[in-house]
Amino acid sequence: MSADSDPRWLTIALGLIVVFMAAEVTVGILAHSLALISDAAHMLTDAASIVLALIAIRLAKRPAQGQYTYGFKRAEILSAQANGITLLLLSAWFTYEGIKRLIHPPDVSGPLVLVTALLGIVVNIAAAWSISRANRTSLNVEGAFQHILNDLYAFIGTAIAGAVVWLAGFARADAIAALVVAALMAKAGWNLVRESGRIFLEAAPAHLNPDTIGARIVMIPQVAEVHDLHVWQITSGQPSLSAHVLVDDNADCHAVRSNIETTLHDEFALEHTTLQVDHSADADAHSADLHCAESHGPVHRS
Repeated sequence: MSADSDPRWLTIALGLIVVFMAAEVTVGILAHSLALISDAAHMLTDAASIVLALIAIRLAKRPAQGQYTYGFKRAEILSAQANGITLLLLSAWFTYEGIKRLIHPPDVSGPLVLVTALLGIVVNIAAAWSISRANRTSLNVEGAFQHILNDLYAFIGTAIAGAVVWLAGFARADAIAALVVAALMAKAGWNLVRESGRIFLEAAPAHLNPDTIGARIVMIPQVAEVHDLHVWQITSGQPSLSAHVLVDDNADCHAVRSNIETTLHDEFALEHTTLQVDHSADADAHSADLHCAESHGPVHRS
């Protein structure tokens, strides 16, 4: 799937969500249903995440130049973090309102809640399918997809609550459904904040262990030591690595570097690597003057 198709699928999902969200707010107010209004708020954050994703896609296409040597590839991480924080704040508010309604439940129109929630399930299935057609290796796109998937679960819960209010007259079911939605918001928001925070803090991707990579590099013939090993992500799905590698005195630095790059690409899917390769004797003789008087992180030796 070409990345150029992402805006089209995201725009389709955005249109579905915005139209239904407006209708849901109206019905939620008429039915006095906090569950429907909280679902609509969740859909608002879904819409916001898609809008930010579309903006980030446009920014990421700008070439790297001037002081922005990586371009604007991290724009999607900024939007993902903003979206996650918004979800956490909304979940806190709906938790507060849900608890209030558990104590003092209002009159809720069960049939309206049930019918609207069933329509919401259909809309969310269509929106989730649209976003699933886009490139989900992007943290932004995957975050929008997970939000809509969570919204689908929330609508299922709201439909059940509407049926319970209608058939059993248990008005607190609406507040319970709202609390479930709030919990789903909190989970999705925390995941986005955590993953975007890892990228901003230059943490290694979850599937790449720097110690494992360092141990593998020193297993390559003629590699004596690896230090200053750094693994990070420029943006989601774009891991990078840099390291200082010391090789045997009689080794061909260029051949060893090529061997290391091939190993990193084939075994760890690392395509962007920056390696400084020196002979051990030269590095030992000049380390105090040139490099790595104090190396960062653990040192791996063969």
